[in-house]
Amino acid sequence: MDRLYGYAGKLLRVDLTNEQITEEELNEETARKYIGGTGIGAKYLYEEVPAGVEWSDEGNRMIIASGPLGGTRVGGSGTISVVTKGALSNGAVAAQANGFFGAFLRFCGYDGIILQGRAKGWVYLHISDGAAELRDASHLVGKDNWETNDLIKAEFGKREREMSVASIGPAGENLVRYACILIDKGHTASHNGTGAVMGSKKLKAIAVARGKGRPAFKDRESLSATGDQMHEFILSQPLTRIQSKWGTLNILTENVIAGSGIVPVKNYTTSIFDTDRENLEKFWGPYLRRQFKAKPNPCWACRQHHCHIMTITEGPYKGHVGEEPEYESFAAFGPVIGNDDSSVAFFLASEADRLGIDCNETGWTLGLTIECYEKGIITREDTDGIELTWGNHKAVDEMMHRIARRQGFGDVLAEGAMRAAQHIGGEAPNFAIHTMKGNTPRVHDHRAAWPMLFDTCLSQMSTDEGANVSNPADIGVNVSAPAGPTSPETTVDRNVKFKGGRQFEDSLGVCWITTRVNIKLLAQGVSAATGWDFSPQEAMEVGTRIVNLLRVFNMRHGHTAEMDAPSPRYGSIPVDGPAKGKDIMVHWNEMRRQYYEGMGWDKETGKPLPDTLRHLGLEHAIPELWEK
Repeated sequence: MDRLYGYAGKLLRVDLTNEQITEEELNEETARKYIGGTGIGAKYLYEEVPAGVEWSDEGNRMIIASGPLGGTRVGGSGTISVVTKGALSNGAVAAQANGFFGAFLRFCGYDGIILQGRAKGWVYLHISDGAAELRDASHLVGKDNWETNDLIKAEFGKREREMSVASIGPAGENLVRYACILIDKGHTASHNGTGAVMGSKKLKAIAVARGKGRPAFKDRESLSATGDQMHEFILSQPLTRIQSKWGTLNILTENVIAGSGIVPVKNYTTSIFDTDRENLEKFWGPYLRRQFKAKPNPCWACRQHHCHIMTITEGPYKGHVGEEPEYESFAAFGPVIGNDDSSVAFFLASEADRLGIDCNETGWTLGLTIECYEKGIITREDTDGIELTWGNHKAVDEMMHRIARRQGFGDVLAEGAMRAAQHIGGEAPNFAIHTMKGNTPRVHDHRAAWPMLFDTCLSQMSTDEGANVSNPADIGVNVSAPAGPTSPETTVDRNVKFKGGRQFEDSLGVCWITTRVNIKLLAQGVSAATGWDFSPQEAMEVGTRIVNLLRVFNMRHGHTAEMDAPSPRYGSIPVDGPAKGKDIMVHWNEMRRQYYEGMGWDKETGKPLPDTLRHLGLEHAIPELWEK
């Protein structure tokens, strides 16, 4: 076989039931068709998880993969995609996490890992140069993610940056439906219960040493130059230049000041974060970095100033050390639960990481619970004596620990917002924020940003698929001028025309923050790495192929057109703020039909049409949808 440039050329298959580890070749046809990351994950998930296999079954697969830009000079190229059948939606999830794991995995000679089966007892997987082994993890059971990371590195005498660890906390061990996987302590593959799936396999962690090998690249010089161009592109744009310095820290404060309406407050009961200016500015990057003793902690090859280790220097949790929170963590443990103390939000976000629960689903589930408590739908008798009121951070902290261990009322909340609301009953299902597939959105008020709300509900990945690319002209697309954030026409147009861009990006082993869906430069990077003549148009086709294959997978597992919709509260009419009185649901059915038609799907059922599948090289999926 000719040399496959840009790839290690091998996948590691780990059969936990039989304690067998084997290697599989990644050939050029598969690599070019699915690229890596999310694409490779979608291929194996579709091929190996038939109807009837539940998320916690031995037959479920978890694929963790990098891509052809992994471990290069492209910023954030330690990123991995985790693809599996998730615990909340009964469908596919594709979640990304940054750090060093993807780069180190490639340096050890593997582009990805396929996990299957269930171990007899708790184990962890250790990978080094061209070798892998399962080791006993009984001593790690009950440990949080930070403890697990440190203990495994100590076993091998490894310092930071010499080993990358992906682990689950107590929440994953106890199959909390929104447990997540933590990479290098502070980077989460966090949607739709990836950590619960890993826990169902009794796999506590995966530890990857920094191997000595490197994939061969066709034109290493051009690839490095492309990495430089991507960084220059980030610095050339006003918004991305700011985020290069501050990450997502400034988003909450700046959006509240701007009155955008997209900061979620008290479980969508209002769109106004009612706090004074002094408290608001404590959620701002300049204050946090200065006040909380920030120490840079960048991901692989990243030249941005995004990630830091911080120490809380004020408030009730003074002295606590944790990873710099993202915007979503701040929103989830700030305005969503009625808290306006940034030090408290920081602490709760850090505890969520240590316990291994997704901040998005945790925030929405607790926001729902607090609203139900405030309105008398549940009482202290229901909540194990915990007074769950707006802003009561001690109660939230205690309940998070109960959720992670499925203790008392925490066992109910461990099921996520939709199922917890169904259990509580009464008006609770009308308060819960989620898609009708069962997963919650990112922590924004999407009622003021319809393209994001629509994208999240129509997604095949259990999170937003991304309704944007950096420069539409690069992919030969003309888009209508934005008609505002609550325009049905803009919402459908952008979701159809940009679909696939993020899926392609997520297949490369790179971080969205460092590349910003710049399809032209990303395709240029693939060409330099592999030697293929790889165009932006082919890149979008790869992404569209992934979307369609995951669509078929989800329909195999029971997803219907009716599930492409928001819950009553998620799709509700804001009572205040800039989107006051705006009702997306009066347009929903027509928007959905137009989207299906634009995607080449049946406009009533949402099934990808045979011609669409055939065009994308997915002929093998046609019988499943159209010949039964």
